[in-house]
Amino acid sequence: MMMSSLLLRSSLGRLVTAFGTPSSSCNKVVTQAAAVPHLYSLRKTMHYQTEPRGHPNSPDYRLYFKTSEGKYISPFHDIPLIADAEQDNDVPAKKPKKAESEVLYNMIVEVPRWTNAKMEIATKEPLNPIKQDVKKGKLRYVANIFPHKGYIWNYGALPQTWEDPNHKDKDTNCCGDNDPIDVCEIGTQVCSPGEVIQVKVLGVLAMIDEGEMDWKVIAINTKDPDAKNLNSIEDVRKSRPGHLEATVEWFRKYKVPDGKPENQFGFNGQFKDKDFAVEIIMSTHEHWRALVQKGKNSGGIECKNISCCDSPCKCSTDEAKEVVHSAPAFGSAHPVSPEVDKWHFV
Repeated sequence: MMMSSLLLRSSLGRLVTAFGTPSSSCNKVVTQAAAVPHLYSLRKTMHYQTEPRGHPNSPDYRLYFKTSEGKYISPFHDIPLIADAEQDNDVPAKKPKKAESEVLYNMIVEVPRWTNAKMEIATKEPLNPIKQDVKKGKLRYVANIFPHKGYIWNYGALPQTWEDPNHKDKDTNCCGDNDPIDVCEIGTQVCSPGEVIQVKVLGVLAMIDEGEMDWKVIAINTKDPDAKNLNSIEDVRKSRPGHLEATVEWFRKYKVPDGKPENQFGFNGQFKDKDFAVEIIMSTHEHWRALVQKGKNSGGIECKNISCCDSPCKCSTDEAKEVVHSAPAFGSAHPVSPEVDKWHFV
């Protein structure tokens, strides 16, 4: 039996997520540090490492994930969605106190802010490393659309989520894009590719990309100095004038320099609140659970993992190691075309 989730709303409207793990060792990928209150914001981020293979800025470049013990994992399937749900030696994690009681999510950073390379979790490759997207044989870079340089947030995904292409959203009437749910982390720190951070969810934008549902979760790194003051999408609107509007415009126009039409949005481009965002996240988590239990789908998703008990694609640590070691050895970076720095006015 895999991890089950239960969403409860308290009388104050706060969302509480309780995870049950009948066999806690099945879904536990990494151990936690001791539950010392002042280490709470650090303890989950320090247990994942990355290992580069291939040549940066080339189609063979891959960034694989492993635990601090050196066990290779899939960031898509083996890193828990809910950061608070991790356990140490089958003992439930110590509950955080006061402001730390909010449900936190693990975010996998794919693209650091201000960079252009369209890095993403390779959902159709074993162990799902991060790679640079390729279209028509060329590496993809997002255009700099005035006044922005590359991505305007740390961009990434929530693990153990999946936007099912066979599920039609009741509000937008669009099906999922076959990827993990995307996250725009709006903190002040520029993160690194492959970094796993804890985030607090603030809201969500319903982007429709060429007819597919492509939710964009708005969140903030819990280590950010502003995290304690940002608890809702309205807080972002009040304290960061223009930021949400810039986010909509960025997503609306970022494909235009490539000859594509502007993207559309559900709800007239309005951001939905935190509770709505969490409902969407948990829905995509349930779709992911069904996916890994089945082990395959028509969209070519690779479900190889080391921790999901009921998954037919669960593999041994030796099999995972073989996947990584079969990839090209890490080498020198290839040059990047000066065209990547071009500014576009659209």
